[in-house]
Amino acid sequence: MSKFHEKPNIFVNHIVLKVVDVKRTVEFYTEIMGLKILDRREKEVILTADGVNPIVTIVEPDNAIPKLPRRTGIYHFALLLPSRFHLGLFLKHLREKSYPIIGGAHHGVSEAIYLEDPDGNGIEVYRDIDSEEWKRKENQVEMVTDPLDYDSIILDAGEGKWDKIPKETIIGHIHLHVGDLDEAKKFYCDGLGFDLVMKLANSALFISSGGYHHHIGLNIWNGKNSLALPDNAAGMKYYSIIFPGIDVRENTINNLRNLGYDVIREDNNIFTKDPSTNLIKLVV
Repeated sequence: MSKFHEKPNIFVNHIVLKVVDVKRTVEFYTEIMGLKILDRREKEVILTADGVNPIVTIVEPDNAIPKLPRRTGIYHFALLLPSRFHLGLFLKHLREKSYPIIGGAHHGVSEAIYLEDPDGNGIEVYRDIDSEEWKRKENQVEMVTDPLDYDSIILDAGEGKWDKIPKETIIGHIHLHVGDLDEAKKFYCDGLGFDLVMKLANSALFISSGGYHHHIGLNIWNGKNSLALPDNAAGMKYYSIIFPGIDVRENTINNLRNLGYDVIREDNNIFTKDPSTNLIKLVV
C-alpha cells in the first residue's frame, strides 16, 4: 500500500455507487475493471481487489433513473495501481476489449487514464510517480496536465497479460463536484482535517493528508451552487474516509459539530454530509 494511504493519514478507501442496472454495471466492473465479487444480494454487489476488503459497492435504488447532468456528486473516483507495468497491462486490456477511454494525462505526480462506467460515473486509473520526484513549492504540490505517453506505458508492460486488477489496488483519491469552493474548503480542511495542497484558479481545490498530491479533489465545473442528485438517480451514494484510530475520529466528529455540521449515527455507522450534501461515512 502507498505510504500516503496508511496510518497516521486519513484517506478514502471505499465508494458506493447507485446504478440503473446492477447486472450490467457489475459486468463492467468485473470484466473490464477486473474487480472480484465479495458479496452479492439482489440489488447490491460488493466488489473487491484483494478478496477481503470492499473497494466499490454497486446498488440499484428503487425506481432508478439515469444520472442527471450538471449536479454535485462524483466527478471520478481513482483506482491507484501499484506500478507503471500494471497501468500498461490495463491499457492493453482496454484496447483488446475495445473499451473507450475519455483521455489520459501525465500530471507530474502520476500517469492517469480516464473512462466511465455504463452509468456515466467517472473513473481514473493511475500510477504514482515516486514522491521524491514531485515538484513542490512551499506547502503546495505542483500538478500539471501534460500529454500521456501511451506507447511507452504499453511498452513497459512487455508481453504481460491483464488477468484481473492487482490485489494491491486501492482507491487513491476521489474527485467531487461541489456547489461552492469556499464552503467545501471549510468543511474538508477545517472540519475533517485535510490540508490544501493545490488550488486551480477559482475552479478546483486539491486536498490531502500526509503530503500526498491529493486524497480528494473538489471542483465547481458543473456550475456554482449546483443542485444535488435525487436519491434514485445514478451517481454516488456515499464514500468512506478511514481514520487511524477511534480517538482521531471522535475528535473529528466533535470538530464537525462545533463548526455546525451534522453528524449522523445509524446503528454502528457514522456519517456526515459536506455543504453540497455529498454523504461521507467516517470509519476506523
